[in-house]
Amino acid sequence: MDSTTRPLPPFRPLPSAHKTIAWPALPGPETALMAALLQQLDVSQWWPPETLRRQQLHQAGALLAHASRNVPFWRSRLAEAGFVPGQPLSEEIWARIPILTRAELQEAGEGLFSAQLPEGHGGTYDISSSGSTGRPIKAKGTRLVQLFWDTLTLREHLWQGRDFNGKLAAIRSFPNAVVEYPHGVRSREWGRSTRNIFPGGSSAMLSIGTRIEDQAEWLSRQGADYLLTYPSNLRELLLHTQRTGARFPTLRQVRTLSEALSPEVRRLCRDVWGLEVADLYSTQENGYLAFQCPEEGAYHVQSESVLLEVLGPNGEACGPGEVGRVVVTSLHNFAMPLIRYAVGDLAEFGEPCPCGRGLPVLKRILGRVRNMLVYPDGRRNRPPIGDIWEVDLPAIRQIQIVQKSLECVEIRLATTRALTGGEERKVRDWFHHRSHNQFDVTISYHDEIPRGPSGKFEDFRSEVAQA
Repeated sequence: MDSTTRPLPPFRPLPSAHKTIAWPALPGPETALMAALLQQLDVSQWWPPETLRRQQLHQAGALLAHASRNVPFWRSRLAEAGFVPGQPLSEEIWARIPILTRAELQEAGEGLFSAQLPEGHGGTYDISSSGSTGRPIKAKGTRLVQLFWDTLTLREHLWQGRDFNGKLAAIRSFPNAVVEYPHGVRSREWGRSTRNIFPGGSSAMLSIGTRIEDQAEWLSRQGADYLLTYPSNLRELLLHTQRTGARFPTLRQVRTLSEALSPEVRRLCRDVWGLEVADLYSTQENGYLAFQCPEEGAYHVQSESVLLEVLGPNGEACGPGEVGRVVVTSLHNFAMPLIRYAVGDLAEFGEPCPCGRGLPVLKRILGRVRNMLVYPDGRRNRPPIGDIWEVDLPAIRQIQIVQKSLECVEIRLATTRALTGGEERKVRDWFHHRSHNQFDVTISYHDEIPRGPSGKFEDFRSEVAQA
């Protein structure tokens, strides 16, 4: 794609911090930093992959030098890989740095915190992951990390061509009770990312713990242009409105985050609401990892902020079409360097994108590695979840599979009615067919299958020890 065919972001003049100079704007210091970053991101997204990789290694070298000097955990680890602060970081040395596991991160704890920060990184703040895959991760960030988060948020809005004068509704996990139904919370802005650079829109927020019927009623009152929520919650909203005929005519697009988004939910959103879904891939401890391409739909890695690898079982880089574990290095977090950290997800590496961006492509994000289905012979595999919705069983609202032992599996269902004996056999047959094993399957019924403390929905849980 050449410069004459590249999509242009929607025009909106920057607010000026100078009373007598309205245009061209003279922004304040914080806005100027974001604007400068945005300008660079607009250029770097079109760089060829080799140029992006060279710049990533250059920045990673600065991060490693800091970690080597200020974090004892990393000092010996990096030295053993052959890294010498002040010398260029090569691909060979990078590949020799051991993968940081979640268990190692948890065991090290505050031993991963930097003794001091370079000038200009700002104050620190605490980060806690949701713990949806086990004990939460405790991390630290800096004001500089937050600046990159805000700027990338803005990039994603611009990629998707959103109207900054519109209204954003968010149904997700919030830390306090003021976002409860029936009112939730209203704001005259979209958040920190747009506050100083694209003011104008408004937002409304509601707790994910709200009943689906009440969520739909609340959303109908908002007149929102954009909805942000979790994929599992979106599915429940879609099924509710499909049953009731409720509609939200002002909605233009749905954004999802925090959970793996299945093709079934994408199709359902098109069929029921006539809307596309823009999915975000991020983690609390590493920030944004990938955004959907605005033209092609695959996920572009946010390479200016993270060095993301998809690695096979022997640590080799995956090629297009291959599935591997996601390993991430946050390039700008000097408060708690996370270097080659296995975040616990699986992804499929993709072909270069036809849009022309050089940012690496993830074709699919398959979700967590942890809580795999364990077979009696010791094999482990991803549990078959998503395609249950391809089976003709409209009475099922929620499903959660719990592996109780190597031989026994419980399938928990929340339904509009109890299934018939034939329908229960269909569920068991589906699981046996998709798992390729004759597990002893019991079915239990529940009014509601609750979400975890973070608001995320676990569609599979294992009570079998995971290697």
